[in-house]
Amino acid sequence: MTLNWFQIFRLGLVQMCLGAIVVLTTSTLNRLMAVELSLPAVLPGALVALHYGIQISRPAWGFRSDTQGNRTRFIVLGMAVLGAGALLASYAITVIDAAFWTGLLLSILAYSLIGLGVGASGTSLLALVATATAPRRRAAAATITWLMMIFGIALTAASVGILLDPYSGARLLMITAGLVTLALVLTLVAVMGIERQVIAVPAQNAPTPLLVGLKEVWAERRARDFTIFVFLSMVAYFLQELILEPYAGLVFGLTPGQSTQLSGAQNGGVFLGMLTVGAALSGFRIGTLRGWIVAGCLGSAAALGVIAQQGMVQGPYLTPSVVMLGVFNGVFAVSAIGAMMSLAGEGRQAREGTRMGLWGAAQALAAGFGGLLGTAAVDILRLFLADAPAFGAVFLVEAMLFVMAAALAMQVISSAPVGRRMPDVRGAKHEI
Repeated sequence: MTLNWFQIFRLGLVQMCLGAIVVLTTSTLNRLMAVELSLPAVLPGALVALHYGIQISRPAWGFRSDTQGNRTRFIVLGMAVLGAGALLASYAITVIDAAFWTGLLLSILAYSLIGLGVGASGTSLLALVATATAPRRRAAAATITWLMMIFGIALTAASVGILLDPYSGARLLMITAGLVTLALVLTLVAVMGIERQVIAVPAQNAPTPLLVGLKEVWAERRARDFTIFVFLSMVAYFLQELILEPYAGLVFGLTPGQSTQLSGAQNGGVFLGMLTVGAALSGFRIGTLRGWIVAGCLGSAAALGVIAQQGMVQGPYLTPSVVMLGVFNGVFAVSAIGAMMSLAGEGRQAREGTRMGLWGAAQALAAGFGGLLGTAAVDILRLFLADAPAFGAVFLVEAMLFVMAAALAMQVISSAPVGRRMPDVRGAKHEI
């Protein structure tokens, strides 16, 4: 038995909760440290890089759920750890201004917990969806689950932006506590009983060591090439993540609530872009995953150029250009996730979780590296340049990386229409 549409939607609620909590830590808290606390942008960049770096454990979580089963346990426990990390990170913001080193140590612990929670919950969830979804539904399942994640991000950013003004530490803690509680309840409701109803994990007669499992996956040429693509494209995707809200605050004078709402508008654009690709591929059979990935990368590059230009002239179109970036980011992201879901079932059997973990680790390392690189570059450039050209230079570098990612996609992603059967290296048939 495979997942039906209602069950896929339920599992998408977990993605929604993951996105809602993570955006609070990578967007709002990042802005508060860089602007309200006047800390170097590289500091929140390093903390977010830490949480992504911890996610190098994703292959271990995926492999463990492949061999031990019971992915539901890892999903729920991971969400609980993520929530604890988010609460601690918000508390650290209230401490760091008065006692810097104490607050910093709390932040390091908090972001470590966030990385562990996202790695355990997110990888196990995606592995469950990939293994329990019929091949013909995988692209649509990817669209649904990631649309719901972006919806959670956008809704949280918009709501927190309204609730956070006027800003206070107590208000921040109350918002975080309410969000975490709601996320845990929704996660429990979402996963309850689903795994027992589907055949998701093949039984393993003898456990295989993690390194052996990783070597088996890395030996698959398509899995290896796709890992390289994921890393490069995600560096481009995340380079602006930690500097966009500080850019809005320092260059355009937006308040914390306004910049958080700008982030919400961006993620609303991501939602629209994902919805467009989902409808095009699943409903109207328009285009290919590769074509949409390339279009998303090139469109994102163009939008970043406009954002950089708006800062130089103090133009009135920051929000529309950020929404445009979100739309093309969404086009790229959901297409790449669709390709990932399709490729997860290829090659050696009972390694879906390991493949998702490998690609998740590549994404996490790229996100951490991209975020740290972006914040460090801005800090260095601001020593010699005004705020607008310093931020603008980083946005233009990101645009060039997106162009490079589009070129790489032409090399490593299949041009076959979604749903066409293609043989893998062993001659077996799979949906892609």
